[in-house]
Amino acid sequence: MSWWRRLFGGGRTEEVPRPVSIPAPPTTEQIVASVDAVLARTSGKAPAAVTARVQRVVETVHEMTPRLDRLGAGSQQAHTVVATATSYLPEAVDAYLRLPRDFADRRVVDRGKTSLMILCDQLDLLGATIDKISDAVSRADAVALVAHGRFLEEKFGTTSALTLPGATPGSAPGAGPTTPGPTSGPAPLEAP
Repeated sequence: MSWWRRLFGGGRTEEVPRPVSIPAPPTTEQIVASVDAVLARTSGKAPAAVTARVQRVVETVHEMTPRLDRLGAGSQQAHTVVATATSYLPEAVDAYLRLPRDFADRRVVDRGKTSLMILCDQLDLLGATIDKISDAVSRADAVALVAHGRFLEEKFGTTSALTLPGATPGSAPGAGPTTPGPTSGPAPLEAP
């Protein structure tokens, strides 16, 4: 078509671009299945040092996957956990497993390290990274628990102030007057 027709019309009409289909994020089951498959591939085919490190990552992913929603939609931390399970871990392990064992475990390939040493370094980095994310989520949950406890204390007072109607503090309901006697627990601490 000539530039004249495009400028003044005629000929083809503008094509509407098709919407790009974005794949859905992996489900919890897909994430867990991905790391379990990596562990199965290493079992019996990789040295114990590799299998132990993969196991560490797998356990943390299993623990983290149900809690990913706490990180928020579009979170970089959630993305890191999912990418570790579905991409980073499988790619590192599979690249190692494609190598002949003698070459992978004995031949120096980069900066004085064998492929086995390089893989162990990568697995340590992945494990440490998702451990930090797991700790951050756990700390956030702990902070929420502490904040809720403080709210309850402010709302209802301390637990020692809660008594049943008609009971005196420290007495059981329906019990007679209390007399001091031997204590079964440790003596209370006094300030110096």
